[in-house]
Amino acid sequence: MQEPVILDALPIGILIVDVEGKILFQNRTAVAWGMLVEHLVRQMDWMKIIQEDMLVREQVHVNERWYAYQAMSIGLKERSQEGINAFGMMVIEEITEYQKLKKELDEYRTSFQDLQTIFDNSYDVIYVSDGSGITMRVSSACERLWGMKKEELVGRSVFELEAEGVFRPSVTRLVLETGRKVQVLQETMTGRRLMVVGTPIKDASGRIVRVVNASRDVTEIEELERELHQLKSIVEGYRRQIVKLQERREAHGERLVYRSKAMEKLVALIERVAATDSTVLILGESGVGKEIIVNYIHRLSSRANKPLIKINCAAIPDSLLESELFGYEPGAFTGADKHGKAGLFELSHEGTLFLDEIGDMPIGLQAKLLRVLQEKEVVRIGGHKPIRVDVRIIAATNQDLQYLVEKGKFRQDLYYRLNVIPIIVPPLRERREDIIPLIHHFLNLYQSKIGRSITLAKETLELLEAYDWPGNVRELQNIVERLVVTAESEVVTVDQLPAGLKQRTSSRSKQEREGEGAAEDKDGVDVKRIIPLRDAVRTVEMKLIRMALKEYGTISNAAKELKVDQSTLSRKIQKLNMR
Repeated sequence: MQEPVILDALPIGILIVDVEGKILFQNRTAVAWGMLVEHLVRQMDWMKIIQEDMLVREQVHVNERWYAYQAMSIGLKERSQEGINAFGMMVIEEITEYQKLKKELDEYRTSFQDLQTIFDNSYDVIYVSDGSGITMRVSSACERLWGMKKEELVGRSVFELEAEGVFRPSVTRLVLETGRKVQVLQETMTGRRLMVVGTPIKDASGRIVRVVNASRDVTEIEELERELHQLKSIVEGYRRQIVKLQERREAHGERLVYRSKAMEKLVALIERVAATDSTVLILGESGVGKEIIVNYIHRLSSRANKPLIKINCAAIPDSLLESELFGYEPGAFTGADKHGKAGLFELSHEGTLFLDEIGDMPIGLQAKLLRVLQEKEVVRIGGHKPIRVDVRIIAATNQDLQYLVEKGKFRQDLYYRLNVIPIIVPPLRERREDIIPLIHHFLNLYQSKIGRSITLAKETLELLEAYDWPGNVRELQNIVERLVVTAESEVVTVDQLPAGLKQRTSSRSKQEREGEGAAEDKDGVDVKRIIPLRDAVRTVEMKLIRMALKEYGTISNAAKELKVDQSTLSRKIQKLNMR
């Protein structure tokens, strides 16, 4: 009898017990699951199961693996002098993978009278042939996969079935030819694709006497892989379109317009920086054009044909920012997409990621960002596998990061990682030579969009040039667009300017301008009237600190030029209420 050998080849545990629960027989799989089998056998009331001809069907979760088991009576139930002449049978199958595909297995038949019943209740197709390739047993799932009932297969040669195209290649043939275990991808006459593992069973002399095949349908998996590949191609196409749209947008309006020496030096620095992959930190007031500089750096870099992805760290809730940046695995949290999601680091692979308003990033998330900068890899939320990323980081802020570091609101190690190449963009009021060129640039832009032509009177241009532009280039752009849309005549006079702009410009008195000029005079201090020494010291300190901060950008650099400690300068700024 070869049945025990066949049972040993099965990936399910089979055992026979007496009425007292003593194991009389168990196959190799059951032996391998020793502790699990002993536990399940002990918890069964075998006397009751055998006497009442019960069928017990349960599932158990052990060490993160799922198992389904059934216990039943087999044999005669006649009483003899020795007692009850009957036995109990238990069948155990690991269903971990099945649990992922479906919540419950199809119910087994009510009886496990012979080995064929076990075969018929297996998710995989189990196919048994003899040493000549003649089909001996096959589970009923064959009809679903091969379009033939088991009665049409049993007794037939696998060589004939392969020649007829029922399945190809024949795994049994390959096992008989090679004499060893074989795993292949098989196609059936019904168009299904099966992953088949064929295992030879040999006698004591090494002759193959049985071949046991386990076949799993992978048709849907392959179809999903093809769909995934198609989706990746579509996403890549979208990414290329985004790059082209970015280039087109930059060509039609987002370009650097300047005349000042300060911007000339800045552009020269940007062009040198763009040729490298170094991390860049752009500093400057809101509206100075930091995003345009990011576009310019990306366009001049070797990554120009790859994605430029932008995210405003202040515009996204803290709870969502992490998942946006790093992505998440399926089921990572309530409401997560069942397929998972790639983060912006992954999407900007080989390209550039712009982190705007970096100073508003939560302190807890800063540690994860630091790890990406150091290790060049990300781990999705709910995942464990690191994903390599090749991303150039450009960060920007209108805040003083050094001050935030001192206050414990920004990690010092992250600041040093970001501040590899700082680019300080001066506000528009400090480069007034750029105001008129920018006005003409935005005039041309919006006139072509709106289809209307206007000009600005000389007095209007002079007033706009004298305005301090607290909103910087963004404010200037908005004002020009408003004038093109709402101007009542083709020549825009001062009267047509927004009232707030005119009031703020006129409020700059001659005395204030002279005071500013005196503060910038080479002689250092210009005294025009007598005031208390205490007030004079306070006034001079405030003016010197303002000048140093404007000139050198950060508290640290300003402190060096003023020859004081950084902590001393910070205390003076707070004391003078300059923040």
